[in-house]
Formats: sequence, structure tokens, C-alpha cells
Amino acid sequence: IEAHGTWHRNSWIFGPVLTRLPGDARVVSLTFDDGPNAQATPAILDLLRQEGVLATFFVLGRHAERWPALVRRVADEGHQLGNHGYWHRKLHRRTPAYVRDDLQRGTDAIERAAGVRPRFFRAPHGFRSPWVTPIAASLGQRTVGWSLGVWDSARPGPEEIARRAVDGLRAGSILLLHDGDGYDADGDRMQTAGALPLIITGLRERGFAFATLPDQSPR
Repeated sequence: IEAHGTWHRNSWIFGPVLTRLPGDARVVSLTFDDGPNAQATPAILDLLRQEGVLATFFVLGRHAERWPALVRRVADEGHQLGNHGYWHRKLHRRTPAYVRDDLQRGTDAIERAAGVRPRFFRAPHGFRSPWVTPIAASLGQRTVGWSLGVWDSARPGPEEIARRAVDGLRAGSILLLHDGDGYDADGDRMQTAGALPLIITGLRERGFAFATLPDQSPR
């Protein structure tokens, strides 16, 4: 049971986690992890603005400190900001004190950059322990998993990223994408940016619309 709670991103064993949108409407949610990134994030934001789509960005605190203007732009353009911690270190074997420090540092960096306090949290790689979700909740952040990951970080090509996303998404799905690299601040995520117009067009052709995450207080 403990292993399931640690390794499975959607397990409720270690506390509630949002894994899909409520209801049966044909809507999906786009989420981006590990940013901002100086190249990919502006390209993604430009495309989202052009298409009139809002998304959720799970920002790394140390990247927010490097590119605060991009974090502010995310907020200014109406997207949701989520906390991805500060260091992007897996949290399942860390002490409660470490987890609290990492989440607090991430929160503070985002708030300094954007003037907005994040209301969502996603653990790096989805790995949690019994205290990760309660600590996030104590900061006013709802823990979020995802319904579909397409391994865009492996850079299989924009067309393949888009194919995996469009073929795999269902009503209520939360899609995991990456606008940054959790280990290399200058990592290349332009394939994800290139896949995004194909994803949006492909999903719209299949009758999907886009929604942000339900913004409610964590339990």
C-alpha cells in the first residue's frame, strides 16, 4: 500500500489529489511543469493567447527567481500558477521539514515574481509521502496529479507529442506537458511548443474545449 501511495501519482493513500476535471463535459486541461524557460515559455504563451486557451503552469521556484517576468506574464495573461517546489527533487524520501521548506520556497518565489499566491501544487514526478499533501494544503494549495503524460520531455518530435496527446485524451483529462526542464534551466522544450498548435487544433476537431483546474480550497 505504501509503495502505491509513493509511486502512483494519482493515489489517494497519501491524501486527496486532483486527477481529472469534474463532470462529463468534453473539456480537457493543459498543464505545464518545470518552467519558466526563456525560449519555450514565451512561445507557448504566445500560442495560447493566439488560440484563446488558458492553462496551468506549475512553476519551479528557482526558475521563477531567474525569470520572474515570465512568471508575471503567465499570471497577467490569465493562466493559473501552480507550485512545483523550489529544487525539483523527489519528495517521497524527504523529511517533513525538507518538504515544507521546498514548498514554501517555491511559493515565495512565485509570489515575489507574479504577486499571486499559487493555489495548486504538483509534486516533482508525482512522488509523494504521507506529509506532502497536508503540507501543500497548509499553504493553501490543492495537490494535482494528471490523467495523461506524453513524455514530451524525451523530445520524440512535435508531431509525435501531439499524436500521443490527441489520441490519449478523454473528457475531463488533465494533460501533463513541460515548458521547462527540472534539472537544466536552459533545457530545450521547443518541441513541446511546436506540438501545442497541433494539440489544440486536433482536440478542437474532436469536439473538445479547454478549461483550467477547478479552483477550490484544498481538503
